[in-house]
Amino acid sequence: MAKEAPPSPSTRASRPSRAGRVALVGRPNVGKSTLLNALLGEHLAVTSHHPQTTRDRIVGVLSEREAQFVLVDTPGLHTAKTRLGVRMNQEARGAIEGSDVVVFVTDVRERPTPAVEPGDAPLLSSLPSSLPVVLVVNKVDRVKDKTLLFPLLEAYAAARDFAALIPLSAKRDPRVVPLVDALRKLLPEGEKAYADDTLTDRPARFFVAELVREQILKKTRAEVPHGVAVVVERFDEAGKTVKIDLSVVVDKESHKKIVIGRAGALLKSIGSDARRKIEALLGRKVHLALWVKVVPRWYESDAKLVEMGYGDGGQAPMRDELGDA
Repeated sequence: MAKEAPPSPSTRASRPSRAGRVALVGRPNVGKSTLLNALLGEHLAVTSHHPQTTRDRIVGVLSEREAQFVLVDTPGLHTAKTRLGVRMNQEARGAIEGSDVVVFVTDVRERPTPAVEPGDAPLLSSLPSSLPVVLVVNKVDRVKDKTLLFPLLEAYAAARDFAALIPLSAKRDPRVVPLVDALRKLLPEGEKAYADDTLTDRPARFFVAELVREQILKKTRAEVPHGVAVVVERFDEAGKTVKIDLSVVVDKESHKKIVIGRAGALLKSIGSDARRKIEALLGRKVHLALWVKVVPRWYESDAKLVEMGYGDGGQAPMRDELGDA
């Protein structure tokens, strides 16, 4: 998937290019996807107030004249309670292993305590000592007195050796320049892996399903989102209008009723709002059709996870990977 290419310089500087993979990791709901979108200046990863919104690794490519950042958004690391949860943790761990730099994202309360968040401690200790790690303390817009951040930053600095410590608000800081500047220095020398006009390595149909799921997350109650998946059944670009059929898979009959809504009103609203975003993504008119079906406990079936596009379904034995994290 491509974006508009920046102007090409007539001559290149003599300094060597830097390029590498940067994994964005941390607990669920700390703002990793919002941070990815801020870095790219594009709404690539879906966001919501629900934890564990991100289920897949999502690659976003930020290209400069002499540097390329292959940014990998990951599912939040958590104590897995389902097969899907195991797979999500595996996705995050795999992204760390294949990266050149790790950005560890945490967030801050309105009155931060001068201590490492308990859920962060085991995650920080599990990061490879061989990789440079940048700490991002996100959501600092919550804190009116910014001097309260200093003891918190000192506590994290004592927990491990960070290449940089950066407090920011991914939602409010456009392009989060201090983070980009810090990462640029840490990228290894090397050739760019993608053309400068590349935004992501994911196909358009992946984002179509994600945009529909994003609307479901925004419009339904807390008990629904973790049991919802969206599957593209048809993606026909042959005509003037792109014809897309999707199945919305839910865990329970009661959830199906919630997603459909009274007289189909909520499903219509989900489809209408998602269609506008999909048309903006594709740059074409879209005919979008949604069906809702019940597949009980689909998130516990390896075969169903594969069928719904979630990789190998988490073939590792079911276990609590993070203990009390």
